Amino acid sequence: MELRSVEELMDLLHACRGSWDAPGLRSRRVDLHQHALQTAALLRRRRPADKELQVAGLVHAIGPLLRPGDEAAHPDCAADAVRGLLGERVSRLVREHHRCELPADDDLLRLRQADEEGRSAGFDAGVLEDWRTVLELVAARNSRLGAVD
Repeated sequence: MELRSVEELMDLLHACRGSWDAPGLRSRRVDLHQHALQTAALLRRRRPADKELQVAGLVHAIGPLLRPGDEAAHPDCAADAVRGLLGERVSRLVREHHRCELPADDDLLRLRQADEEGRSAGFDAGVLEDWRTVLELVAARNSRLGAVD
């Protein structure tokens, strides 16, 4: 599935509410919707100018909704789904963040850290609608870059 609009992506992110990641591989199961918001908020605090990194944090956990039951395929499914809309960098970060080994790309390391911290963070990360403008900005920038290629 390839997401074609910010509205489709927002609908998918809303659908994450009440969905949980698979048990077993991680220390703590999390609500995917809240986890996405917390991961993105942590990245916004640490890298306020890097909208693509923040968006990668927001969308990194959509894989379970795209391919339920196939945990190994979740990062690739999520990355493929957002590539056309949000661009190659966001897609690469989503695909590779779980494979992050040291020494690693600084952006991947930051995403991985926020992903882990977002599993236990207990702060109010706001609401999904707060991210619409950032998603639209990244999508528009990617659209313009694609038109130049």
